[in-house]
Amino acid sequence: MSIKRRYHARKALLRRLSIELQNKFGKSFSEFIMGDVEIVELDDGRQVILSGGRPILIRAKEGIFPTLATLDRVSLKRVVVDMGAVPHVANGADVMAPGVTAADGDISPGDEVMVVDERNAKPLAIGLALVPGSAMRAPRGRVVKNLHHVGDKIWSLSKRAQGLGSREKG
Repeated sequence: MSIKRRYHARKALLRRLSIELQNKFGKSFSEFIMGDVEIVELDDGRQVILSGGRPILIRAKEGIFPTLATLDRVSLKRVVVDMGAVPHVANGADVMAPGVTAADGDISPGDEVMVVDERNAKPLAIGLALVPGSAMRAPRGRVVKNLHHVGDKIWSLSKRAQGLGSREKG
């Protein structure tokens, strides 16, 4: 997966995005913006929305959802996985039912969820719930589709931006 195109967002796009975020998260786009807004189109069809060089949102065929970098500004429902599932989820695998130790009961199929580890409650991935929260601790089956995880292309965009920022200061 590589970057196909990168451009600055125009005012009309920012207005549409603001309305979409208000409807979905109940927050205005101004709460997400921390500088210049750019759109990065990836060759797999996804778009990453950057603010101040930091990835804040991802638009995919599944919809628009926050990145791991913006979880402090958006509250998502949680799915907790055991430590045995951590390396698999961090490598992009979908969450399987045997690895789930807890899940918010009000999760519905199609909800965006945050996948965290059981020991430190650190966010590992953003995913799409495939089953209700009450059914996630089943003996088998996929329960969360992994959309964005620690170490993926979007995560590395964030790390690259942080590295560039520290070099510019020096």
